[in-house]
Amino acid sequence: MPRLPSLTESFGGGGRAVRVALAAAAGFYPAAYLMDRPVVALYALFTPIAFGVLSPLPGSGQHRAGSVLRAAPAAAALIALGTALAVTTWAAAAGMLVVALVLTFGAACTPRLASVVPGLQLCYILACFPPYAPTTLPERLLGLLLGAAALLLGELLLFPAPRRPSYAERVADALDLAAHTAGLLLRAESVDGGTADRLRTTGRELRFSRQPHGCRPTGAGRTDRALAQAGSAARRLLDQLASLGGLPPAPADSASQALLHGVAAACSDAAGVLRGGRSARGTEFIEEMTARFLDERAGEPEGRGVPPYALLRRRSTLLTVAASAVTVRTAAGLATGGDRAVPGLPHEQFWYARVPAVRLWLVRVGGNLTPRSVVFQNAVRTALGLALARLVAGSLDLSHGFWVLLSVLTLARTTAVGTWSAVRSAAAGTLVGAVVAGALIIGAGDATAVYAGLLVPMMVIAFSVGPVGGPAWAQGLFTLVVSTAFAQIAPVTWRLEEARLVDVLTGSGIGLVCGLLAWPAGARTEMRRSVAALLRATAPVLLDTADAVSGRRAEPEADTAERPTSGSLWPALHRLRIAEAAYAQFRTEAALRSDDDGPDWLAALNYGSRVLSGAYWLPPAQGAPGLSPDARRWVATAGQQVAAAALRAAADLPSPGVTLRIAPLSPVLRSAASPGARSLLVDLEVWLQALAGDLATATGAGRPAPRRRDVP
Repeated sequence: MPRLPSLTESFGGGGRAVRVALAAAAGFYPAAYLMDRPVVALYALFTPIAFGVLSPLPGSGQHRAGSVLRAAPAAAALIALGTALAVTTWAAAAGMLVVALVLTFGAACTPRLASVVPGLQLCYILACFPPYAPTTLPERLLGLLLGAAALLLGELLLFPAPRRPSYAERVADALDLAAHTAGLLLRAESVDGGTADRLRTTGRELRFSRQPHGCRPTGAGRTDRALAQAGSAARRLLDQLASLGGLPPAPADSASQALLHGVAAACSDAAGVLRGGRSARGTEFIEEMTARFLDERAGEPEGRGVPPYALLRRRSTLLTVAASAVTVRTAAGLATGGDRAVPGLPHEQFWYARVPAVRLWLVRVGGNLTPRSVVFQNAVRTALGLALARLVAGSLDLSHGFWVLLSVLTLARTTAVGTWSAVRSAAAGTLVGAVVAGALIIGAGDATAVYAGLLVPMMVIAFSVGPVGGPAWAQGLFTLVVSTAFAQIAPVTWRLEEARLVDVLTGSGIGLVCGLLAWPAGARTEMRRSVAALLRATAPVLLDTADAVSGRRAEPEADTAERPTSGSLWPALHRLRIAEAAYAQFRTEAALRSDDDGPDWLAALNYGSRVLSGAYWLPPAQGAPGLSPDARRWVATAGQQVAAAALRAAADLPSPGVTLRIAPLSPVLRSAASPGARSLLVDLEVWLQALAGDLATATGAGRPAPRRRDVP
């Protein structure tokens, strides 16, 4: 039984259905009855369906209208290409392979393209089928123009949806909360449990999985990269503020107060920049905050009568808050086209700041050209399925063969189980729809007025109920839509429904075969592999960071851009991006079993992000501050313990239960005479303990499990 929609979903879906139905009718009826141009009518009908139903565009009406306007030239080019390649079946199938591969893979570079890819693919599908008639290209393009114009006007004028805040505005709201919390901490040493819960809840709402498709900053360009980094840093900042507010109270000191003032100012300034305003402080503020951060790390905390270790832990947590505040303020400036210079900040953290846009795209494409990337897998699976469907439909000379490809396009899923579920439902729905449509055609005969009167109501019902009811309802109701439409273009009999049923079943079978042969497990298998690869890639980063902290690894010259950890950072960053893409798809796939029985993949991603953040900020810019031999041994041992735990977790996935006990720091801390040495050691301990907690959560330590492994 399909899930019943909420009132908001019902209104939104109904409004979209009415817009698409009226847009399709606005182009179809004049072309069919006034102009007597069946080809124009067909393209005027399917263009709104392609970009209004098959590609449900996100955002406000104005945003959706802009998406249609930008997609129209590409749609025209694909129609022209399909018209030319329809000369032979093999040419059309080869063109389908290339078009589907380029569009699906290219969607990984920009969310705007991702939202219109199905509609663009349908434009090529319609044009690449017989008859080969290049002389009809002007009529096809005219139909596209009528349909796109009608849909564009409908998006602007009919049932305008309330404007939803953009991702930048959501991050700005979260930063306002962070600034408010920093102000609370200035007046009190702690925050109540309700405020801490609100901080963590607000951070969770910034996850991409909570954002509508097409509104996520997942593009390859500088703006999207910076906005995504701002969101990630804001989430980390909110979580760190909640942790800071929960620490035992300590006497206020001027340095901590000044740093909290800077955090509040940085968050407020970043929020204003993300909302489209101008920075009230300029880029010099980032340099001042960074300098204050580094000076505070090298000093001794103030306060008498309080154990130094407690003070150091509190200040270390505050420093992580300050680092996140500097990161989010810098990323906000980059996201809004501000100064690309990042003086005093880790070069690797903002590596994209001065990289040309073309190179950023090449980095994204090259990073996903691997069989372990779900982006690559989906592109290959989709392209092979559509090309095979075009080849089969052309070779068997199926009537209305484009329905075969449309079935593959709409029913294929990222897992074989999901595809089988969709195919089974779609077959039943199509059969029922074909029977009802056949009875209608037999009863109405050649009464065109009956079909003309039923088309718009049928489209409204199909486009509002179909997306909610699932494949059975969608395919059954769409069968009625195409039957009432084709009956007005040319004489039809009940054999049309037979052809529709055969085509849908053929397309379903092809989609199912591709689902079984090409990565049938979807992101579930890749999730384990990519997280294991991420854990392995972080081990060298941990060891390099520990070496840099202890002074065992030589620091770079002052005029070089790279840090001691640079060599190991790039593989870890690449593996984190691959794992994030797999997780995004994993969350869209139907669960085969309870997620409570397996690893916490999000915690594993948080672990990877925290490793990189510490590698950016922990190594001291001026070298290790004279650590004692005992301190150096502790640093090396603690780093090796966490690295070994990560490697064991990677080898054991998905078996849960990796726990980690880091050697106590207190004995070593007493031997450290330098204030900078003590501060650095506690900073490292806080970082490593947070990583140990992430590993334990990721692998399910603490939950009942078949086996458990302790890492000494």
